[in-house]
Formats: sequence, structure tokens, C-alpha cells
Amino acid sequence: MNDNQLPISISKYFDSLNEFLSSTKKDNIFILADENTLAYCVPLLLKNAELLQGAEIIETESGEHNKNLSLTQNLWEYLTRKKASRNSLWINLGGGVITDLGGFVASTYKRGISFINIPTTLLAQVDASVGDKTGIDFLGYKNQIGVFSQADFTYINPLFLNTLPKRQILSGFAEIIKHALIADKHYWNAIVELDFSSFDMWEKIIRRSVEIKLSIVNADPYEQGLRKVLNFGHTVGHALETWFLNTNTPYLHGEAIAQGIIAEALLSVKNTGLSLEEFELIQAFILSIYGKCRRFDVVEVLEIMQQDKKMKHGKLQFSLLSKIGESTFDCEVPTEDVVESLHYLL
Repeated sequence: MNDNQLPISISKYFDSLNEFLSSTKKDNIFILADENTLAYCVPLLLKNAELLQGAEIIETESGEHNKNLSLTQNLWEYLTRKKASRNSLWINLGGGVITDLGGFVASTYKRGISFINIPTTLLAQVDASVGDKTGIDFLGYKNQIGVFSQADFTYINPLFLNTLPKRQILSGFAEIIKHALIADKHYWNAIVELDFSSFDMWEKIIRRSVEIKLSIVNADPYEQGLRKVLNFGHTVGHALETWFLNTNTPYLHGEAIAQGIIAEALLSVKNTGLSLEEFELIQAFILSIYGKCRRFDVVEVLEIMQQDKKMKHGKLQFSLLSKIGESTFDCEVPTEDVVESLHYLL
């Protein structure tokens, strides 16, 4: 898949990556990896992309709590010490944290150096690495600081999924559920029948999710309108993720989004015409995979939601469903409905 606005390759083979590397002449190359990708993904990458064997590998710790300004500054300092130039290449090898953080570092160092994404988790392959968003968390709020910045190239290889535990696969699957719900009922009908014991179908699934996201992003690159539908499940989900991040049992991103999808599907029943029958189908499918939401403080989660980027004139704006496969955005929802949806999760 090579879109004019966002060059992406989805393949089990490394040919497209090697072609890109051969065509670009850079002073030096930096690879950002965490302890997991360093152990499981870097060897596979270097074995199949000889031009990267001389690259500087920068290791950071995994986890959302590391997506912060302090680590960003450390990476800027590292690049400065290494005399990285505007003609350097930065590679993000990892999941959503790596692509968000690394993309932000590359986009802001010397007003921007070239970077590519090689996402290694399902979450990053279907969502975080696609769509030009970069950013870090700030003052405890998710993605509070960031920029829109396009990667020079995104290389998605389903083979990297073989390195993941099932929990990480299911975290990424929540974004696939979201794509189906907001844009493609046929896709929804397909994913509810998936067999998670087989990896053979992932390339096809990833491709369809990327197609859905690209079609929306290309129509609205800077989230002025239509792109907001991609936030379905995320207004509640991001707040839950932020709240649980400060507990001993944090949710992975997709686990929180899955609960957010239930809450916002309920809001859709009350505000945008989603049928109760379809709501029950959505809820049953998500509960069968992710289970019931853990206990949280409704008042504190509601307060976190006040930092949501879609706030307008002091009021929350939701992206909601009219039916499975159809969505809308900029939906102003009564506060009492939001509170009810949060209590419903409990």
C-alpha cells in the first residue's frame, strides 16, 4: 500500500524497507527501541536490512509512563551529543509509545529530521503509526503535547506480532473493533468470527484497518471534522487509561479503549440513534474478550475528561455511532448521560 500522502508498506518481506533505505542517503541512522523490541525485534530487523547494521541503537524503557517530557529531553540531548543533523534518519521500532514519543522527538529536533515507523505491536500497526500524530503525555494527561508530523515511510510487518503476548494482541484488537464500528459493518461481521489462535489472517486484517484509517485521515489530515470519528471510544477510554495509570493495575491502551467503546456505545443509544440490539451485540463481544471494567472513581475520571482535546466552549464533544458501521462527530452529550455511562461500566 503506497498512498501519495502517507507511504506505507504492509508485507512479511523486507524488500520495500530495503528499497527505501537504499534510496535515502543519510549522514547517520538512529533506531529507538525499548527493552522488548531490542531483544525480539532488532535481531530480525538487522538480519533482513543490512543497511541498518551500522545504525546507533537507543534503548528506552517500555510503558506509557515513559512517554514524558523528561525522556524527550534526554533524547534531544543524545542527538545533540551525537551531532545528529537535518540529514539524519530516525527510526521508531516498537509500539504506540515508541512511535508517539519517537515521532515527536524527530519532528521537533532541529525543527524536524526524517523519521520512519516500524511498528511492532498490533496497536501500533493498525493505529499509532498511521495518521501523522506524534506526542507525549504531560502533567498526567495523555498526548497533551504533540504535533502532526508525517513519517517518511511506515513499514508494517505482521511477523513482528509473533513476538507479542496475547494481552498485547488484544490491546491492539480494540482499535480494530473501533475501525469496524465507525466505518464498515462487513468488517465488523468478519472480526467477530476471528480465531485468535491463528496468525495467518493478520496481514489481511491490518490492511483493512489501515485502509479505513487512511481514508479518514486523508480526507481530514488535521482533525477539523471527519477525522474526529477515530476518537470513538477514546474520550472515556483515554480518561480511564489515565486514571488507571496511577494505580498498581494500569490498563493497556486498548483495554481502556474497549471499556470506552461500551460507554460511548451506550451514549450513542441515548443521543445518536444506535439501536439497543446493536448496543447489546457490541457490549457482549467486548465483554467476551476484555471482561468487565475494574472499579474506578467516577468523579475523578469525569474530571480527567475535562482535559479532552475535543472540548468546545467548556463542553465535551463525543464521536458516536448511529449504527454499526456508521458514525458521527461533535456530539454534545448531557453531563448526566456521561455520568450514567461511567456508572454503567461499574
